Amino acid sequence: MKNIGVILAGGTGVRFGSTKPKQFIRIAGKRIIEHTLEIFENSTVIDEIAIVSHAEYIDEIEDILLHNSFKKVKKILPGGKTRNESSLSAINAYWNERKRDHISLIFHDAVRPFVSEDILGEISNALRNYNAIDVAIPSTDTIIEVEDNKIESIPDRNRMMNGQTPQAFRLSVIKKAYDLALKDPGFKASDDCGVIKTYLPKEPIYIVEGHEENIKITHELDLFIADKLLNF
Repeated sequence: MKNIGVILAGGTGVRFGSTKPKQFIRIAGKRIIEHTLEIFENSTVIDEIAIVSHAEYIDEIEDILLHNSFKKVKKILPGGKTRNESSLSAINAYWNERKRDHISLIFHDAVRPFVSEDILGEISNALRNYNAIDVAIPSTDTIIEVEDNKIESIPDRNRMMNGQTPQAFRLSVIKKAYDLALKDPGFKASDDCGVIKTYLPKEPIYIVEGHEENIKITHELDLFIADKLLNF
């Protein structure tokens, strides 16, 4: 199998007073996406990298590649308005490959610059036996289900986990799930595992244990934590 790391950098949200999306904010001397790309570039289990970017920032991505030695990056793809549309951009691009039956896509948030080689290795190993992989850590907080500002239920915390990325799939399986999803006028999913769970419910989704440091940089506090981790 050929493992393709798909770096999802299509977000356009501007935070922390920056004039650019958060994946282009600099911490420890580099843009966040550069830290993420380095991990995938140096990984022994990643064969190729594709970057999905909002069309407005493709020039920025090209500038990053010009000033770095990311030899595994083979595709820069335009993203969509949603996470699902960005994932679909990569799925369709690789579906046209000659050896598509031997491809796995490993989707990862550009703003998670602390994914480890151990996690990527576990994903690669799991792909030998499963067609869909998620990364998650046990929930440390009580989860409550709320409606109209009132608690409806409190699930057993021992059964709850917090999802992270990467999420990995055999290309043929995630393509099949999206083909079914696109026929559904009510299609809505927050991530790619959700597409599998909804439209291929009999397909098991294997969980690889993540890590607390594999944070997604979303809020200003996350930026502070990331800077400390990178300078530790």
